[in-house]
Amino acid sequence: MPHNKTIKLSELSEFDAAEHLRTDEDIAAYLTLVLEDNDPGLLAAALGDIARARGMSQVAKDSGITREALYKALRPGSQPRFDTVSRVCAALGVRLVAQPVHPG
Repeated sequence: MPHNKTIKLSELSEFDAAEHLRTDEDIAAYLTLVLEDNDPGLLAAALGDIARARGMSQVAKDSGITREALYKALRPGSQPRFDTVSRVCAALGVRLVAQPVHPG
């Protein structure tokens, strides 16, 4: 009988989505999946992942929002204002697109 080794959570390396967001297509696909959950806190965290992948300083400069304010607004569980989300998306080169819930 094979022995199953128990893995402790503390032994796992922390997953960082920012390491996997290399192309505009990766970023758009990630945001599309996150938006399907309809969770503002998750959206904020995802935008934070993308901003880190692109360079928080550059995103801050391009969005006109200070780095400190971006870190605060885009931390997991935060509830950023739509204006902040819109400015960050523009700085990242993506736009949010509406689709019908029930096509056809």
